[in-house]
Amino acid sequence: MLSSVVVTPAASIGKLRSLVSLSRRLSSSHLGSQDGAPHLPPETPAPLLGSEPPAMERRPRKDPSGCSVLLFPGQGSQFVGMGRGLLKYPNVKEMFTVAQKLLGYDLLSLCLEGPEEELMKTVHCQPAVFVTSLAAVERLNHENPKAIETCVAAAGFSVGEFAALVFSGAMNYAEALYAVKVRAEAMQKASELVASGMLSVIGRPQAQYKHACVQAKEHCTSLGIEEPVCSVANYLFPDGRALDFLQKNSRRLQFVRAKPLPVSGAFHTELMESATEPLREVLRQVEVRRPEINVYSNVDGKRYMNESHVRRQLVKQLVSPVKWEQTLHEIYERTQGMKFPHTYEVGPGKQLGATLQKCNRKAFQTYAQVEVTTYED
Repeated sequence: MLSSVVVTPAASIGKLRSLVSLSRRLSSSHLGSQDGAPHLPPETPAPLLGSEPPAMERRPRKDPSGCSVLLFPGQGSQFVGMGRGLLKYPNVKEMFTVAQKLLGYDLLSLCLEGPEEELMKTVHCQPAVFVTSLAAVERLNHENPKAIETCVAAAGFSVGEFAALVFSGAMNYAEALYAVKVRAEAMQKASELVASGMLSVIGRPQAQYKHACVQAKEHCTSLGIEEPVCSVANYLFPDGRALDFLQKNSRRLQFVRAKPLPVSGAFHTELMESATEPLREVLRQVEVRRPEINVYSNVDGKRYMNESHVRRQLVKQLVSPVKWEQTLHEIYERTQGMKFPHTYEVGPGKQLGATLQKCNRKAFQTYAQVEVTTYED
């Protein structure tokens, strides 16, 4: 178990400008109570910027080609060296400093130098991906501020959803990081209770994924395993699913590819049930606001409506399949001839871009990834 929250001086967080949220407000969180929980800001929250304006103030509909969408990656995208190209941009070093004080270890060193086996642990890689993704937003804001100013929607894959919510102004950076810390520890503990894993599968059109899961459970039962679990954990793109087990029978089951994922457990299945209460409790402690732009839930692909909806869905996400394919359809569905927004993948890797290409080739034509390892001098 990682060490508890260390007291963070108010000046450290006050210095961290919230450029990772659309509100551009100074972070007002004061972390670090004696019991390890973050203190909530004492002042009265400002009016929600996401509230509906009076009809007379409504602006005309924007040209989609002049807008942007930000996609935040999740666990599995991490690699040693990520973040190296982001340190020169405003606020990034301060973000990692706050992370070190909150987490109790040097997250920046772990991202830049490893060791890889430590970075791959759930308790480390979830905070690492979260912070690196928001640091990538800082780079995008520095190099292309219009992409931030014109952003109309965001979505994050699994833990990436927390980064999307911070960007949208729904959560404070430091408090969201604390929630990610608790989430990662709870998921790590849950994965250690039962031996489990995940398998990335691409199948032919005739592949029957749910039937394959049934067969897998029957196989486990024949081996004497009690109450085996095998279910779809992520809906990624047409004919692509993440399954637990079935690798050895991939050819017979019409799977083109079956590859184990670099994660420690069967996330987004019922095996994560024990992790739900710790996350539910920490989400009661932190401030959550209505997102100022559209942010889409992994649970059903629909946008968040209010703060209670955010809290409820983030907990449900742990034991529900990630409906990423459905989310992309929700974001990019439009009438024929209508233009697509610019899409930026902010964080390590290009997996979400590859998924977008398979789901919507036209939307992918305006996709770009924000590099996290190098920068132009």
